[in-house]
Amino acid sequence: MARVVVDVMLKPEILDPQGQAVQRALPRLGFEGISDVRQGKRFELEVDGPVDEAALARIHDLAESFLANTVIEDFTVRVEEVSEAVK
Repeated sequence: MARVVVDVMLKPEILDPQGQAVQRALPRLGFEGISDVRQGKRFELEVDGPVDEAALARIHDLAESFLANTVIEDFTVRVEEVSEAVK
């Protein structure tokens, strides 16, 4: 079994009010030196069988059509190692 991670983030030109709220709260909470925060989503997909080019292409299509709103969001797809201790 393999894990494929899809990270979805707002495009840089899109206003991120949640990220801005977090960034403004950080100094009040004692966290200095953070100049920007962008909020996003992470999807972890457990894939049965090998993660070959065909599987990655299907997951890319899934992310493009279902997980991300590509008008305002960018996404990345990557394979993540899953250790036996984590399972």
